Amino acid sequence: MAKIGFIGLGIMGAHMARNLIKAGHTLFVNGAYPVPDDLRSTTTVVASSTAVAQAADIVISIVPDTPDVANVLFADDGVAKGLSAGKLVIDMSSISPLETQEFAKKINALGCDYLDAPVSGGEVGARDATLSIMVGGPEQAFERAKPLFEAMGKNITLVGGNGDGQTAKVANQIIVALNIEAVAEALLFASRAGADPERVRKALMGGFASSRILEVHGERMTKRTFNPGFRIELHQKDLNLALDGARKLGIALPHTASAQQLFSVCAANGGKAWDHSALVRALEIMANFEIANA
Repeated sequence: MAKIGFIGLGIMGAHMARNLIKAGHTLFVNGAYPVPDDLRSTTTVVASSTAVAQAADIVISIVPDTPDVANVLFADDGVAKGLSAGKLVIDMSSISPLETQEFAKKINALGCDYLDAPVSGGEVGARDATLSIMVGGPEQAFERAKPLFEAMGKNITLVGGNGDGQTAKVANQIIVALNIEAVAEALLFASRAGADPERVRKALMGGFASSRILEVHGERMTKRTFNPGFRIELHQKDLNLALDGARKLGIALPHTASAQQLFSVCAANGGKAWDHSALVRALEIMANFEIANA
């Protein structure tokens, strides 16, 4: 069993840490950040990210954005200060692919391997250990980390070199956003036309339109349960990565841009912390009509 440092015990990270503990691993966490009560009793709490890296053989981070990862890794009390040759750093945040490549070079210079391994599946996937994990980095480091990934997820893929895992996650977030938008438009149309949107959703689940988004987020839309599994502001961050990357690549992502604008309508109406399924609220505002509560 591995000695693992885990940094980032938020909505996703806390569940992922619990699943690593269930698999028999020993966890060290940074007490400078919030630690859920149950994890305080099942992990070793240390004073800094440097101390986490000193105690562990493998360090995992999952924090909101690129600057947060940079801070966790390279601040004065960061992970890099506590690393010694042969350790492995795994970042499971969703951040910039280009910055990820630079982070990997800095960690490699310390004699350590680096994997970018962002996840998809939301809070439910983190809780149930069914996350999809998209990995970028050396194959030998991937094989070393694979038992840990298997304790947290089901669909685990080595996509390529450092940064490629993050590129796959950006692609994932494009697809998820556009699927949420499609489901929202369909259910708004059905409800405005006088049909029961929840019965329509169930009917569509048996056909070619069936999807995980229709199943989970479609129900959130009809039941009006927008407490966050994945916050709109975080999806906005991911789509910003997509649109910034598209500009650098010289390509157009018109529907990604439209989904981002709908998220911005939600944020402007106090919804940046809503679940991303609440994108439907932007369409409802424009239609001056709210999907019926089934």
